[in-house]
Amino acid sequence: MSRVGQAGRKGDRVRSDCWISVEPRDSGGVSVTLSSIVDAMYGDAIEKDVVDGLATLGVPHAAVEVVDSGALPFVIAARLEAAVRRAIPDLSGELLPDALEWTKYGTTRDKFRRSRLYLPGDQAKLMINAGLHGPDAVILDLEDSVAQSEKDAARCVVRNALLTVDFHGAERMVRINQAPVGLDDLEFVVPYNVHVILIPKCEGAEHVTAVDERTKAILEDRGIDTPVYLMPIVESALGCLRAYEIATASPNVVALAIGLEDYTADIGTQRTNEGRESFWARSQVVNAARAAGVQPIDTVFSDVADSEGLMASVLEAKSLGFDGKGCIHPRQIEVIHRGFAPADAEVERAKRIVLAFEKAEAEGLGVVSLGSKMIDPPVVKRALRTVELATASGILAEDWREAGGEDA
Repeated sequence: MSRVGQAGRKGDRVRSDCWISVEPRDSGGVSVTLSSIVDAMYGDAIEKDVVDGLATLGVPHAAVEVVDSGALPFVIAARLEAAVRRAIPDLSGELLPDALEWTKYGTTRDKFRRSRLYLPGDQAKLMINAGLHGPDAVILDLEDSVAQSEKDAARCVVRNALLTVDFHGAERMVRINQAPVGLDDLEFVVPYNVHVILIPKCEGAEHVTAVDERTKAILEDRGIDTPVYLMPIVESALGCLRAYEIATASPNVVALAIGLEDYTADIGTQRTNEGRESFWARSQVVNAARAAGVQPIDTVFSDVADSEGLMASVLEAKSLGFDGKGCIHPRQIEVIHRGFAPADAEVERAKRIVLAFEKAEAEGLGVVSLGSKMIDPPVVKRALRTVELATASGILAEDWREAGGEDA
C-alpha cells in the first residue's frame, strides 16, 4: 500500500497558501485534482507546475490533490516537495525555484541591526510583503514559532522564500532549531544567500562551533566564498554565564542576542516590563558583546498593542548599551527605529567630532582635537557610528556636510 504525503494549509481563513496531497503510484502518470480560488486565471499553470515539479523530484506517477488559496509558485513548490518527502522519506531531489535577481544582495559585519522582524517559517503569507515595512532584518524562523509537526515543511518554505521573495534590502536571517535538528536545517538555508544564522538557546562555545563548522562545510561543498554570519541567542542562566565565551567562539559571530522568555523561566521567575529580574543578564550580554567586538541585541517586546511600553523598553535597552531589538509585528519597527535614533545633541556633537577627525586626517595630523580637548580614537569611532545611524534614521541627510555641516 502506497504512502500518502500531505503538506500545507487549507480552510476558509487561509490566504496565500495551499494544501497538497500526494499518493505515489506505480503507473498511470500524474492525475491532479485542483480546487483554487484563482482557477479561472491560473488553474492550468498550477497543474503544469505540479506535474513538472513531480518530474523534477523523480515521481512520474502519482495521484495529487491541491486546495489552493492564492499561493505563489514558490509556496506551491515548497508544499509539493514537503508532501512528496512525507510520502517518500528517502527522497533525494529538491524542487528549487530560480534565484531571482533581487535576492542576491549581501550584508556586512557592522550593518545596523536595530530591528529584526520574526516571521514564522511555515507562514509564507507573512513573508511576501515583510520587506515593505522597512525592518533592518527579517528572521525566517524555523524554531519556536513553528509547530513540531511542521518543521520539515517549513524548511522548504524558508528555502524557497530565500530564493524568490523580495525583502527590499533587509538583512536575511534564519533562526534554526537547536542541535541536532538545527544542524540539518542548515542544508536548506546556507546555500541560498542567507546572511545571518541565529543560534537559539546557546549555552556554550561548542554550540556556535558546531553551526559554524557545518556552515563552512556546506559553503565549501557548494563552492560559495561569501561568509555566513552568526548571531547566538542566550536564553538561560548558563548561557548568560558563558556569554563572552559564546560571543568569541567564531570570527563569524557578528552579534549576541538575549531571549528573556526562556531565561526568566530558567531562573524560576516571571518576566516583567520593569525588567529587574533580567537586569544582570542583559548587562552581562551587553558587556560580553562589547568586549568581543560584536553587537548586543535585546529581546522582543511581546505586547504588540502597547506602543508606549515598547518605546520605554527600547529606551531602556539603549541606555543599557544594546544596539537593537527583536520585533514580532511590523507596527513595532517604526517605534524601535525611533527609540534607537540618536538624540539631537548627540548628533550635533558627533558631527563636530567627525569633521574634526576628517580635518586632522586631511592635514596629516596624528591627533584629533575639538577646541582645546583631545579626542581619543574610541570617541571618534563612536561619533562616526552615530552619524551613520543618524543618516540611516533620516535625521541627517546624506549630504549633511554640504548642507551646512561645517558650521555645526
